[in-house]
Amino acid sequence: MLPGNISEVVAQALAEDVGSGDLTAQLIAADRPARAQVIARENAVLCGAAWFDETFRQCGDGIHVDWRAKDGELIAPNQLLCVIAGPARGMLTAERTALNLLQTLSGTATLVRRYVDKLRGTPAKILDTRKTLPGLRSAQKYAVRCGGGHNHRHGLFDGILIKENHIIAAGSIQAAVQAAFQLGRQVPVQVEAENLVEVEQALEAGADMILLDNFPIHLINTAVRLRQRFRLPDGSYPLFEASGNIDLSNVRLVADAGVDRISIGALTKHVNAVDLSMRFDL
Repeated sequence: MLPGNISEVVAQALAEDVGSGDLTAQLIAADRPARAQVIARENAVLCGAAWFDETFRQCGDGIHVDWRAKDGELIAPNQLLCVIAGPARGMLTAERTALNLLQTLSGTATLVRRYVDKLRGTPAKILDTRKTLPGLRSAQKYAVRCGGGHNHRHGLFDGILIKENHIIAAGSIQAAVQAAFQLGRQVPVQVEAENLVEVEQALEAGADMILLDNFPIHLINTAVRLRQRFRLPDGSYPLFEASGNIDLSNVRLVADAGVDRISIGALTKHVNAVDLSMRFDL
């Protein structure tokens, strides 16, 4: 389940922090051993252990991280998350970058879990979007899964989402969907609709999924009922997804209106880093 670019992400993060070298760490003798603990300061969902480990690995030989919690687990204030031991210089150099990654990804996972908890007892799924922090898309999408959510398409290459400007450029929803089918239809075809007329047009065109953009609750319910007249070639009904102006105060209402999926950009772009603390214990 882990992304394949962890080493590259960490290397880039370290490059912008360390640059030509950590001047302050050079104040410490090269052979000085150290031990440190990472403690949680608030309730959260832990995420990012692999990025944390890789940061210390890239900052020197002989640093070992012993985890006492794992990704996806709920953590509490004052809980010991891991113990780090090895050469002090490398540990000091790695500290900020490692914590930045762990705190950010835990923040994403924690927010996702709050949304997922709101939907308990409904079939609706929480999804992310492409509104991710630059350079951290794979990492944040992993964090979404750790929080109990699901991933939308990773990028423009692995899914077709026909939005307003695509429709304008193609001439109509029907034309855009037909063009999508002509590509070979290797992935589901989704259409973003801004009103009930566009919902019906997308259903008539044979779209696999309809994205209801900024629909009020009563119109979501009406839109979902429209699909009873339409079936896909495999006999199933098109999936309905809601997005736009959805937060923790209304996400349950949206789910109860009958959608299958709810995508929320805030999961990955409005991130509050989890408060963690690393302290040396020599």
